Amino acid sequence: MEERLYDLIFILRPATPEEEIAKLTHTLEQVISEHHGKIEKQENWGTKRLAYRVSKHREGIFIYLSLKSTDGEMVKELERRLKVAEPVIKYQTIRLDEEMKLQKKLVARREKKIARRPRRQAPPAAAAPAPAGEQPSATPAT
Repeated sequence: MEERLYDLIFILRPATPEEEIAKLTHTLEQVISEHHGKIEKQENWGTKRLAYRVSKHREGIFIYLSLKSTDGEMVKELERRLKVAEPVIKYQTIRLDEEMKLQKKLVARREKKIARRPRRQAPPAAAAPAPAGEQPSATPAT
Protein backbone atom coordinates (compact mmCIF):
# COMPACT_ATOMS: atom_id res chain seq x y z
CA MET A 1 0.00 0.00 0.00
CA GLU A 2 1.11 3.54 -0.74
CA GLU A 3 2.52 5.70 2.04
CA ARG A 4 0.54 8.87 2.67
CA LEU A 5 1.69 12.16 4.18
CA TYR A 6 -0.50 14.25 6.46
CA ASP A 7 -0.29 17.52 8.35
CA LEU A 8 -2.42 17.69 11.49
CA ILE A 9 -2.91 21.00 13.27
CA PHE A 10 -5.10 21.36 16.30
CA ILE A 11 -5.88 24.23 18.64
CA LEU A 12 -6.36 23.83 22.37
CA ARG A 13 -8.03 26.14 24.89
CA PRO A 14 -5.52 28.79 26.02
CA ALA A 15 -5.68 27.77 29.70
CA THR A 16 -4.86 24.09 29.04
CA PRO A 17 -2.17 22.89 31.47
CA GLU A 18 1.04 21.36 30.08
CA GLU A 19 0.22 17.96 31.67
CA GLU A 20 -3.05 17.80 29.76
CA ILE A 21 -1.32 18.76 26.50
CA ALA A 22 1.29 16.05 27.06
CA LYS A 23 -1.44 13.50 27.85
CA LEU A 24 -3.35 14.33 24.65
CA THR A 25 -0.27 14.22 22.42
CA HIS A 26 0.78 10.91 24.03
CA THR A 27 -2.69 9.47 23.26
CA LEU A 28 -2.37 10.61 19.64
CA GLU A 29 1.12 9.08 19.42
CA GLN A 30 -0.31 5.75 20.62
CA VAL A 31 -3.05 5.84 17.97
CA ILE A 32 -0.47 6.61 15.30
CA SER A 33 1.81 3.75 16.35
CA GLU A 34 -1.15 1.30 16.58
CA HIS A 35 -1.93 2.08 12.94
CA HIS A 36 1.74 1.68 11.94
CA GLY A 37 2.14 5.38 11.33
CA LYS A 38 5.12 7.56 12.03
CA ILE A 39 5.40 11.11 13.39
CA GLU A 40 7.88 12.99 11.22
CA LYS A 41 7.67 16.24 13.15
CA GLN A 42 5.88 17.50 16.24
CA GLU A 43 5.84 21.16 17.29
CA ASN A 44 4.11 23.16 19.98
CA TRP A 45 3.69 26.61 18.43
CA GLY A 46 2.47 28.09 21.70
CA THR A 47 -0.41 30.46 22.33
CA LYS A 48 -1.43 32.51 19.29
CA ARG A 49 -4.25 34.92 18.58
CA LEU A 50 -7.00 33.41 16.42
CA ALA A 51 -8.22 35.11 13.25
CA TYR A 52 -11.81 34.79 14.51
CA ARG A 53 -13.56 33.56 17.64
CA VAL A 54 -13.69 29.81 18.05
CA SER A 55 -15.96 28.54 20.84
CA LYS A 56 -15.81 32.01 22.48
CA HIS A 57 -11.98 31.97 22.47
CA ARG A 58 -9.77 34.64 20.93
CA GLU A 59 -6.52 32.70 21.55
CA GLY A 60 -5.45 29.09 21.42
CA ILE A 61 -2.45 26.80 21.83
CA PHE A 62 -1.41 25.49 18.42
CA ILE A 63 0.04 21.98 18.05
CA TYR A 64 1.43 20.71 14.73
CA LEU A 65 2.12 17.11 13.69
CA SER A 66 3.57 15.87 10.40
CA LEU A 67 2.63 12.20 9.85
CA LYS A 68 3.30 9.29 7.51
CA SER A 69 1.04 6.27 7.25
CA THR A 70 -0.25 3.57 4.92
CA ASP A 71 -3.47 3.19 6.90
CA GLY A 72 -6.26 5.67 6.09
CA GLU A 73 -8.16 4.58 9.20
CA MET A 74 -5.48 6.25 11.34
CA VAL A 75 -6.69 9.73 10.35
CA LYS A 76 -10.31 8.84 11.09
CA GLU A 77 -9.32 7.62 14.55
CA LEU A 78 -7.19 10.71 15.23
CA GLU A 79 -10.02 13.01 14.20
CA ARG A 80 -12.48 11.05 16.34
CA ARG A 81 -10.20 11.42 19.37
CA LEU A 82 -9.67 15.14 18.73
CA LYS A 83 -13.42 15.68 18.33
CA VAL A 84 -14.18 14.29 21.80
CA ALA A 85 -11.11 15.73 23.60
CA GLU A 86 -12.22 18.46 26.00
CA PRO A 87 -9.37 20.97 25.46
CA VAL A 88 -9.50 20.85 21.63
CA ILE A 89 -11.43 23.73 20.09
CA LYS A 90 -10.48 23.21 16.42
CA TYR A 91 -8.45 20.77 14.27
CA GLN A 92 -7.53 20.31 10.63
CA THR A 93 -6.00 17.35 8.80
CA ILE A 94 -4.45 17.85 5.37
CA ARG A 95 -3.32 15.05 3.09
CA LEU A 96 -0.12 16.28 1.47
CA ASP A 97 0.78 13.49 -0.94
CA GLU A 98 -2.22 14.28 -3.16
CA GLU A 99 -1.13 17.92 -3.31
CA MET A 100 2.43 16.87 -4.13
CA LYS A 101 1.20 14.58 -6.94
CA LEU A 102 -0.83 17.43 -8.40
CA GLN A 103 2.17 19.76 -8.22
CA LYS A 104 4.42 17.23 -10.00
CA LYS A 105 1.78 16.78 -12.69
CA LEU A 106 1.53 20.54 -13.26
CA VAL A 107 5.33 20.91 -13.42
CA ALA A 108 5.55 18.06 -15.96
CA ARG A 109 2.87 19.72 -18.12
CA ARG A 110 4.65 23.06 -17.95
CA GLU A 111 8.00 21.49 -18.92
CA LYS A 112 6.37 19.64 -21.81
CA LYS A 113 4.79 22.88 -23.04
CA ILE A 114 8.12 24.72 -22.82
CA ALA A 115 9.88 21.92 -24.72
CA ARG A 116 7.36 22.22 -27.60
CA ARG A 117 7.88 25.96 -28.03
CA PRO A 118 10.30 27.00 -30.76
CA ARG A 119 13.35 28.65 -29.33
CA ARG A 120 13.98 32.25 -30.29
CA GLN A 121 17.37 33.05 -31.66
CA ALA A 122 19.17 36.05 -30.25
CA PRO A 123 19.52 38.95 -32.72
CA PRO A 124 23.04 39.30 -34.19
CA ALA A 125 25.31 41.50 -32.11
CA ALA A 126 25.73 44.96 -33.62
CA ALA A 127 29.23 46.42 -33.98
CA ALA A 128 30.23 48.37 -30.93
CA PRO A 129 30.12 52.15 -31.52
CA ALA A 130 33.41 54.04 -31.44
CA PRO A 131 34.13 55.98 -28.27
CA ALA A 132 33.05 59.63 -28.29
CA GLY A 133 35.53 61.99 -29.93
CA GLU A 134 37.20 59.37 -32.11
CA GLN A 135 36.53 58.77 -35.75
CA PRO A 136 36.59 55.27 -37.07
CA SER A 137 39.73 54.79 -39.06
CA ALA A 138 39.61 53.39 -42.52
CA THR A 139 42.55 51.37 -43.70
CA PRO A 140 43.46 52.00 -47.30
CA ALA A 141 43.53 48.97 -49.48
CA THR A 142 46.76 48.46 -51.44
